[in-house]
Amino acid sequence: MTDETPQTPREETPAAEAHQETFRERFETLLPTIQREWPQVARQTLEATRGSFDEVAEVIASQTGRTVTLVKHQLVELVDLAGAQTSRIADHLAPLEKQLEGVLDDLNATLRPRIEKPVRERPLMALGIAAGVGVLVGLLLSSGRRSA
Repeated sequence: MTDETPQTPREETPAAEAHQETFRERFETLLPTIQREWPQVARQTLEATRGSFDEVAEVIASQTGRTVTLVKHQLVELVDLAGAQTSRIADHLAPLEKQLEGVLDDLNATLRPRIEKPVRERPLMALGIAAGVGVLVGLLLSSGRRSA
């Protein structure tokens, strides 16, 4: 067989190192996409690489007949696409998160005083109610175990 490239120590650019680290971090989530792209590569073979960017590229290249360089380029595109999708999802979630914080703050401001006032005025009654609810829940849970 012929060597595609000579085996010399290579210097990775910061961008290439970042892609490799991102690839390793997202390997488990990228695995189904990789398998759809290259179905002839067995999942166990890919898992055996433990997310090593270079090893995954070499395995895919050896089993598909493509060059390692082409496979690496395609893997980088998959990582970039996954990152873009994650960013879009995060952008969509940010307004919902702010809205949820507002609702929780409103609940805290309105509901908390309504609950605290009776508890402060009649602490023994509140304690008795809490104990009663605890006993009822305990009885329900223990009877569920007996019937199962």
